[in-house]
Amino acid sequence: MIIDPDGALLGRTPGLPDDVFEHDGLITKRHIRASALALLRPLAGELLWDLGAGAGSVAIEWCRAADGARAVAVERVPERAARVAANAARLAPAGAVRLVEAGVAESLDGLPRPDAVFIGGGATSSLVERAVEALPPGGRIVVHGVTVEAEEVCVAAYRRWGGQLARLHHEHAAPIGRLLGWTPARAVVSWAYVVEGSR
Repeated sequence: MIIDPDGALLGRTPGLPDDVFEHDGLITKRHIRASALALLRPLAGELLWDLGAGAGSVAIEWCRAADGARAVAVERVPERAARVAANAARLAPAGAVRLVEAGVAESLDGLPRPDAVFIGGGATSSLVERAVEALPPGGRIVVHGVTVEAEEVCVAAYRRWGGQLARLHHEHAAPIGRLLGWTPARAVVSWAYVVEGSR
C-alpha cells in the first residue's frame, strides 16, 4: 500500500496509476483522469467539487497538483465514501479533501463556493445547471459520462453554454494467447467549460 500525501514518491503531476487507489472499478481511469485535470487546471488555494466521487481520485489528484488546493468529495454510497476517505488519508495532503457522504443533489446548497467542478458520473441537466451557477467567473467545469443519457446531458450543455465537447477513447495492450492486442475501454464523453469573465 502506497502512502504519499506530499507527492515525494509519485510526484504531483496528474495521472497516478489506478492501482494506487482503493476502488471497486468505479474510478476515473488514469488517462481520462489526466485529461480531466488538465481541463480543470488546479491552482493554488482553489476549491474543487468532485460530485459522485467514486474512489475520490480526481479530488485527490486536484489537491496534490497545487499548493493549498482543496476539494469536497461528495459520495452517497457508504462503501465508496469509505474508500474516498482511505485514499485521501494515504495520498492527499492532510485535511485537503473533505468528504460529504450524501447524495449530490441535497448536498450542494451547504457547500462552499467552488472554483472548479468535476462530475464523473450521474450527471443530469439540473445538476450541471446548478454546478455552473455556483461557479465564479473563470471557474471551470468538466462533466464525464459513459452512458447515452450522460452523453445527452453533455451535448445539451455544449449547445447551451459552449465550451469543449469530446469523446475520449483509449485502449490498453493485453495478451491474446502468445501475442499482444488492444483491449478498448468504454468511450467517455467529456464536456468542459470555463465561465466567462475574470475574477
